[in-house]
Amino acid sequence: MSTDERIEYAISHTEVLRHPKQTLSTFGATNIYYYLLSEPSYKELVEGEEETVVREGRVRAERPKVVTPSYLINVEGFSEHARRYLEMIAREYGTNTPGLFYGYKNEPKELNIVSSDMNSVVRNLDEKIDKEGNQLATIIKGIDELWDVSLLKFIFDMTRYSVGSNLSELGRRGLLNVDRKGVPMEARQSLEQLFEEVKNGELDPSALKMELDRWGLFEEYEDRFFRLFGK
Repeated sequence: MSTDERIEYAISHTEVLRHPKQTLSTFGATNIYYYLLSEPSYKELVEGEEETVVREGRVRAERPKVVTPSYLINVEGFSEHARRYLEMIAREYGTNTPGLFYGYKNEPKELNIVSSDMNSVVRNLDEKIDKEGNQLATIIKGIDELWDVSLLKFIFDMTRYSVGSNLSELGRRGLLNVDRKGVPMEARQSLEQLFEEVKNGELDPSALKMELDRWGLFEEYEDRFFRLFGK
């Protein structure tokens, strides 16, 4: 199979066997603990007792950020094609139309090969999760050699499931409202938090400068920025 066909195969064979009992948080980070199960890639080459590959880890979903197409165009790391797409969105919906940007970090923990069939492993993990009372634990069935694709499929679906409630909560608080400069209220609040973190020595000033540049607001905050250094 081609690479695209293999990815499509992995996506179509990914199944969430136990869903988290909470959605992604609107106003804070969310830590999702996952157990990703798969049949060993060498299964057809070895006869004997059934085995299950168990990958454990944590996906940290950062607090969703309210952004606009004009903000995203200034984010580094996008290809030229991606930037063209963002420009198309800006033309169609407006440069200051608010949307949500989700950031994730995968932190793999352990990989174990268990001498049991997958159904038995799922039952044991279900009991373990129930005992621990972890509302954000999930069990995913995926493809061994493309397990990260299976994990990404889960993350995508989790985000899609959460975005409605996240937008609703932000809207009720007026944080999706855009000011005369095209900056959402949530972004203004986030900048205030970044200023406080720099002031307390918790954040490198370059991160604050980068965020101000992305919003095109450095001139507005320039005097305040340099006062952080006694200048």
